[in-house]
Amino acid sequence: MKRVGVIGGGQLAWMMGGAAQKLGVELIVQTPSNQDPAVAIAQDTILAAVDDADATKMLAAKSDVITFENEFVDLEALSQLANQGVCFRPRLEALAPLLDKYHQRRYLSDLGLPVPQFFAIEPQEDLAAKIADLDFPIVLKSRRHGYDGQGTFIIRDLATLQEKLELSSNNPTLFLVEEFIPFERELAIIAARSVDGEVVIYPVVETQQEQQVCRRVIAPAEITPEQVATAEAIAYKLLNSLQVVGVFGIELFLTADGKVLVNEIAPRTHNSGHFSLDACETSQFEQHLRAVCGLPLGNPTLQYATAVMVNLLGYETSQSDYQNKRQQLAAIPQARVHWYGKTESRPGRKLGHVTVLLENQNQTLASEIAQTIEYIWYSS
Repeated sequence: MKRVGVIGGGQLAWMMGGAAQKLGVELIVQTPSNQDPAVAIAQDTILAAVDDADATKMLAAKSDVITFENEFVDLEALSQLANQGVCFRPRLEALAPLLDKYHQRRYLSDLGLPVPQFFAIEPQEDLAAKIADLDFPIVLKSRRHGYDGQGTFIIRDLATLQEKLELSSNNPTLFLVEEFIPFERELAIIAARSVDGEVVIYPVVETQQEQQVCRRVIAPAEITPEQVATAEAIAYKLLNSLQVVGVFGIELFLTADGKVLVNEIAPRTHNSGHFSLDACETSQFEQHLRAVCGLPLGNPTLQYATAVMVNLLGYETSQSDYQNKRQQLAAIPQARVHWYGKTESRPGRKLGHVTVLLENQNQTLASEIAQTIEYIWYSS
């Protein structure tokens, strides 16, 4: 039986539980709280911060291979373990260019992949001169540790940019600036690469965000075959260049003139792939475990014409498990409710998701279903 150590114990690790059972894999989780979702499905848990390298050394002693549920890790400390023979998948060299968003942009640009214009912001720099080539609004991003919209700001003028940077001057946050893309749609693609270099790709999906947080995913996206081919080519090129083993999520912009640009890379399973739990023969979570365990990759094909995934986000601070609302959601035809078992709700926190499967490709119906789910969930 393969033992997989997982750094991080949130819902992404929790959703590996069913696949681990199916594949005969034991999961050992390193996570800071025994209230974290994956503790419930893990064979063993090391209670420690995800960037605690001493704890990861203990995790390595119990595991055949170590993978990642999130990217808030200390690569320098982990590299010492890798030098001692600890097997990380994806390998640390594949994560190194991606964890800092400026380095990630540089890497993608050097690969020749299409990205928005970007600049690093250095202290004491002449901002007006630096961003002279960009029109407002612009996007300001924290280079590390931003997720679910945290650390991303839409900036409307130079004075607001200067003010934001001054407010951050007391902490060591590094920023980059990007051109604002007035996209027609946001897209995403999940791809996996095996130990042998085989790459499989899930359908391109449309992601609908509010305040930089994913609210809905519709699979497949209603785009042209050429745009699908472009997104798939980006995924192949990126995963093969990095020699990844495991699943990556790639967020994309579709511009008004039909171009596909890379927004961000998540070097792990991703919210935009949750539909695969119910809609695909092999979910992204099973695919990730297959890849890191050296097993053959599974079939990523969509088994239904359309899948609609809606995130259930916290909208209040409470201890409720929302049993009544979950029952109403489960009563929607072809709905699958996934509840992450978190004990505390707070605004914006991902508490669960609902996927509805459709036999026909109908974007209008998909949108109506998403609205119904959100009406049930957010109505008081």
